[in-house]
Amino acid sequence: MSMIDTEKLTVRRGRPYPPGCVVSIDGTRFCVVSRHATRVWLCLFAEAKDSHPLWEFEYDPVEHKLGDVWSILVEHVPPGTCYMYRMDGPFAPDKGHWFQHQAYLLDPHARAFAGDVHDGTLKSVTVPIDLDRHGVPAPRIPMGKSVIYEVHVRGFTRHESSGAEHPGTYKALAERAQYLKDLGVTAVELLPVQEMGEDRLGRCSIDGGAELTNFWGYSSIGFFAPMARYAASGEGWDHVEEFREMVDALHDAGIEVILDVVFNHTSEGNHLGPTLCFRGIDNAIYYLLDAEGNYMNYSGCGNTVNCNHPLVRDFILDCLRYWVSVMRVDGFRFDLASILSRDEEGRLMHDPPLIRRIAEDPVLRDTKLIAEAWDAGGAYQVGSFGVHRWAEWNGRYRDDVRRYWRGDPGTRADFATRLSGSADLYQHNGRTPHHGVNFVTCHDGFTLRDLVSYEHKHNWRNGEGNRDGGDHNFSFNCGVEGESNDPEIVALRLRLQKNFIATLFISLGVPMLLGGDEFSRTQQGNNNAYCQDNEISWFDWGMAEEYAGLLRFTRAMIQFRRDNPVFERETFFRGTAHTPEGEAYEDIRWLSPRGKSLDWGSPRTPMACWIHARENAGCHLYFAFNNTHTTVAFRLPERTWRIRVRTDLEMDFEPTGAFGWEAVTEQPLAVPPRTLMILDSLEDPTGTPERS
Repeated sequence: MSMIDTEKLTVRRGRPYPPGCVVSIDGTRFCVVSRHATRVWLCLFAEAKDSHPLWEFEYDPVEHKLGDVWSILVEHVPPGTCYMYRMDGPFAPDKGHWFQHQAYLLDPHARAFAGDVHDGTLKSVTVPIDLDRHGVPAPRIPMGKSVIYEVHVRGFTRHESSGAEHPGTYKALAERAQYLKDLGVTAVELLPVQEMGEDRLGRCSIDGGAELTNFWGYSSIGFFAPMARYAASGEGWDHVEEFREMVDALHDAGIEVILDVVFNHTSEGNHLGPTLCFRGIDNAIYYLLDAEGNYMNYSGCGNTVNCNHPLVRDFILDCLRYWVSVMRVDGFRFDLASILSRDEEGRLMHDPPLIRRIAEDPVLRDTKLIAEAWDAGGAYQVGSFGVHRWAEWNGRYRDDVRRYWRGDPGTRADFATRLSGSADLYQHNGRTPHHGVNFVTCHDGFTLRDLVSYEHKHNWRNGEGNRDGGDHNFSFNCGVEGESNDPEIVALRLRLQKNFIATLFISLGVPMLLGGDEFSRTQQGNNNAYCQDNEISWFDWGMAEEYAGLLRFTRAMIQFRRDNPVFERETFFRGTAHTPEGEAYEDIRWLSPRGKSLDWGSPRTPMACWIHARENAGCHLYFAFNNTHTTVAFRLPERTWRIRVRTDLEMDFEPTGAFGWEAVTEQPLAVPPRTLMILDSLEDPTGTPERS
């Protein structure tokens, strides 16, 4: 609570840029943009819980307005003061205008919020933040060397097993930085942390009757503000500093911070939703509307942000610059990013100005840009999104890898394409394997354990009659739907999880691991746990001990990837390569189990892959993939091979945590059912595969 002495408050003209609330030694500037408002009031509150302002001031449209910008400077406003706006103008929904002068409105540029949107007390807060604080230097890891770990701030440490003093907070995540470093990841991709609006869903769980909430947070309203509910202390602007301290702790561990940002819609929803901010400030500019003023819905959430309106483009760019330059984050994953490609009529553009502007912005030049290259309006742009700097979530990788290890016939060509960097998607316009972010699982869908334990979604606890969530999961339950005590099924499921993890880290492209998959986290078959702020979504850290072998395996696979530079290459395999002396050799060769060149038209699925030592710092690699239910004999090229990875048995590990090795003494090599083996050979880097 700030102590406002209203008698000392004095007002004068404010500079019209930048927008938002800026605290300085001269006073506090309140600057808001609205083209269609006719009257604007600033309202200061003694406390967030107050329904009526302690002080209110109406802007003079002559004295306090320049162009579309309303700005004043108020002296003697204490830091941490709660404030809102009121605006008047036309109320004509058929023309896109929703001005209501009695409605209190949040500042779209506010850096912190206090209160609760559900009881009408959510308010913007004046923040005297040190804009020039630099903190711990960013690691600046090249995209090709990145290993991304997708995680929810609250879910990561909320469970009592985390042992955190402040579970579910930025502070608790920062305390786990060493765990993430030891795992080998180079970046955390955080589910939305920008302040969201309503999180209560108005329905209850069938278990216990507790009200369900929007746990994932894809419902932003305060795009410049970190969520206060994820802070150990939500007082004033403490959560802003706590977020920056978390970034410092992760940077100190060599880990970058990528934010999942939701610029495609807001929590105001459709015409039945609440008027919190943008709708009351300038609805006709901020949202995509049809000719009758109705909300276009390419997000599936009721409204769509008018991303390519010039004023909204500026808003988004200002927001991104703030998170990079002040909050010190290292990149962004853009939710439903195809919406950023739509024009003011909702049509997809060939060369969207916002997409290009983000990529070319000088402040953002060192940041990672990752697109979820589709939207709910039917756009699917995987392989064709944006310009050179934009990477993409590779949804094709997820589906093709799942189908292969499920044993679907005729899948090995697609599987090989994904393993070698998805050249069909990215080998054009100067793009590289690093433009694809590979993943088998993510927050949206089954966890890795559930992928091999359920063939159908089990979302009844979401209260939507199991209608929500995807139906095409390409999953395999190993013979029993759900949990099982059968030792053979348990062993098979563990083997399949290892297959997926190993495949992810030997694939060209940028790997992304869903947090908790490294120790077999389960959501009990729920493939859409967006509303489960409970043990379904929280990490049970006891499983890190129960599945310590899988955790060691994951760490060792990340280290194996790091030890073999071929996985980080910036170019696609060519088939035929040449030595400096001009001698031709095969950089990669796909083989049948009999050691012959692979027949891609065959419905059979076991196969092998040889990567030449010249592509991998003098070390040959051989992969044997058996996704069938029988043992398959693989005829190895005539060399001295050693087994580095096998997913059917517990491996030996070096003291460093890396994989040990086992000499191959017999030909052919028997590869058990549903097993991946990785072999290497350190001899004679000039050798070539045996010809058939």
